Amino acid sequence: MIRKTLASLVLLMVMMAMLVGCAPAATPEPAAPAEPAAPAEPAAPAEPAAPAEPAAPAQPEAKTYKVALIASLLGDKSFMDSAAAGIKLVNENMPNVETKIIENADVGEQQLAARAMAEQGYDLVVTIGYGSADWTDEIAAAFPDTKFAIVDATLAQPNGTGLVFREDEGSFTVGMVAAMLTKTKKVGYIGGMDVPLLRRFELGYIQGVKYVDPSIEVVSGWIGDFNDANKGKELALTQYQEGVDIIFAAAGKAGEGVLNASKERGLYSIGVDSDQDYLYPGHVITSMMKRVDLSIYGAVQALVAGELSGGTKVFGLKEDGVGMCYLYDIDTEFLDNGPADMAAKMKDEVIPAVKTAVEKIKSGEMCVKDYMEVFPCENPAPEGGMGK
Repeated sequence: MIRKTLASLVLLMVMMAMLVGCAPAATPEPAAPAEPAAPAEPAAPAEPAAPAEPAAPAQPEAKTYKVALIASLLGDKSFMDSAAAGIKLVNENMPNVETKIIENADVGEQQLAARAMAEQGYDLVVTIGYGSADWTDEIAAAFPDTKFAIVDATLAQPNGTGLVFREDEGSFTVGMVAAMLTKTKKVGYIGGMDVPLLRRFELGYIQGVKYVDPSIEVVSGWIGDFNDANKGKELALTQYQEGVDIIFAAAGKAGEGVLNASKERGLYSIGVDSDQDYLYPGHVITSMMKRVDLSIYGAVQALVAGELSGGTKVFGLKEDGVGMCYLYDIDTEFLDNGPADMAAKMKDEVIPAVKTAVEKIKSGEMCVKDYMEVFPCENPAPEGGMGK
């Protein structure tokens, strides 16, 4: 009985186990649905590229001007060197200007050089001296697109500019100097050649002397050359031997011989065109400056500015173009090296008197007669007028 019961229990347990093994697997709980991903923020639109700056328009290159000076022999420490000094001023102050100096004593070669410069496209050709006027005009006519300028003359062509000076006015100032400092009451004038332009110097000088003292004698002489310093010295020594104690030399390179003679004799002289006081300190009292340098520099400035329009430019006392060195504070050699009494008189009496006369000329109160009669003079400086 017990066995039947045990058997039944075993059978029951087996059946239950089978039922469990045959039951379908439990269905897993469905996973919670995933949260939908947040939509991605749309990317910010790219900043549009800044438009490229338009390229600056190409600037035209600054024009380079070409200027030629046709000169005779340099080294005279006077007229020609003053012209060369004008080109030096251009080189120092005007980087957009190319310059060339052609030096030749032969007039025919000067003409060929001027023509060659025009053919090569130079903007301005500068010639020197009254003797160059005709051939400069001829070349200017053949090259109407080239500008020409000439020192000491005028040009007829519309593309030509004359640079002329009141040598009479400048010489008047040094005539006053000679008259106020002479101790012999006899002064001299030596010109390079006996031509109208050098007569203009002479007459202006005489008027300056006579304005101070009509009783002073003026002795004149001519070398016949602008380059022979030996002849200049010989003529000066002759004048000194005759009692002259101060000589005004307007003779280019030949004038240096006159200045040398003043040192040799222990007497005095007056230079011309450039500052020559330094050549023989204590013997060259002053120099009659003729600002050829500034006239050429001014012509080049006008060229670059588009204002070089032909005609004639005049350089007198009013334009600060002529006159003794002391008008322009250029040199004090004589004040520092001359005899004490003469240097003191120069400083205290002569310079102020000359400056007073210059102001009268500038204002038109009086004028200087021109030997060439180019410049009219209605109120000439009276003889003995300084003391009135």
